[in-house]
Amino acid sequence: MSFYDGSVPVFVHTLTAMSAFLAKAESFAKEKSIDPDVLLNARLHPTMYPLKRQVMAACDAAVRASARFAQLELPSFPDTENTFAELQARIEKVLSNIKTIEPSKFEGAGTREITFPSGPGTTRTVTGQEYLNHMALPNFFFHCTTAYDILRHNGVELGKRDFLGA
Repeated sequence: MSFYDGSVPVFVHTLTAMSAFLAKAESFAKEKSIDPDVLLNARLHPTMYPLKRQVMAACDAAVRASARFAQLELPSFPDTENTFAELQARIEKVLSNIKTIEPSKFEGAGTREITFPSGPGTTRTVTGQEYLNHMALPNFFFHCTTAYDILRHNGVELGKRDFLGA
């Protein structure tokens, strides 16, 4: 499997699934007469990001990892989304961005050094393979899973198939 195939299609598939379960959440809020802000600002714990920030972080993880692997400038998106429609637009923007990266840009990414922020004022450098396996994918799935869990916790009728995009 190519390095590209182990990253970009995974991001695309899961962000597409996230888009679908966010659409279900928006419909749920309408059906139950719940202010969408209740769901968008819901958290699993007071110290964790709310739903909307979990979606932003998942998007950031996918687009930044893809750019790092392809040796492209890191895209930056302001964190201003406050509605389901704005979150859907952000997902679409990220999908459009990563789908346009040529797979050839990923050649050698597994052995290249990747430097990334690892805390306030600190960076870490690892191989692309280490970054993919130990940072990029786990971080991406952490935020996707947490967004899903926030919605499930708040009564949105989602199942594993929704998360998997099946």
